[in-house]
Amino acid sequence: MFSHLIFIYITWRLLLSMNYEVIIKKGHTTEGRIFLLFITIVIGTGVSRFFLEILRWSNDILFLF
Repeated sequence: MFSHLIFIYITWRLLLSMNYEVIIKKGHTTEGRIFLLFITIVIGTGVSRFFLEILRWSNDILFLF
């Protein structure tokens, strides 16, 4: 859970540095921020799962030999 939160935070900081106002219509900033939050959670969780799987696979490689 801790790694999920760290990667969600990193993704949030990265997405805030991007210029996404061009995509969002004027007057719909609240919806745009909610969409950005959902995208952040999806990307951060996916990256965290990837790194946790890599760690698990690296521990399991000992059992192959």
